[in-house]
Amino acid sequence: MTAVRLVGVLGAGIAEPALYEAGVELGQAIAGRGWWLVCGGLGGGMEAVCRGARGAGGHTVGILPGMSREDANLWVEIPIVTAMADARNTIIARSAHACIALPGSHGTLSEIAFCLKFGTPVVGFEPPGCGAVPHDGIARVVSAGQACDWVSSTL
Repeated sequence: MTAVRLVGVLGAGIAEPALYEAGVELGQAIAGRGWWLVCGGLGGGMEAVCRGARGAGGHTVGILPGMSREDANLWVEIPIVTAMADARNTIIARSAHACIALPGSHGTLSEIAFCLKFGTPVVGFEPPGCGAVPHDGIARVVSAGQACDWVSSTL
């Protein structure tokens, strides 16, 4: 039996159209590698990657900050209700075999920091015109394919 590989996607709950489109492509690429996606399960970039993964036949796990599975976006297959607010970021960083960070803000930065603290490999995915990942100390790529190639090299 092949072990399930969980790939975390870190990012903001709000995404401009170009970043949303890049997130859908990233979700498709993750599913195309046979990996399961784990993320915060809400809107924006998280919704985009879940939509892409599910649309490509992949599996999605949403680690939700609140108290209701109803908070999950429509493409979360397995909602995990934590009632832990931002503290749930540790669960994503600990559960994923590797993570891909999208441009974001303080929440994304905390997820990256937890990855670095716990030794979870993390790469920044900066699609052209979508902004920067909020940490200078990690590798950066500009396409979904490159992000998945980077993850493959770490698994």
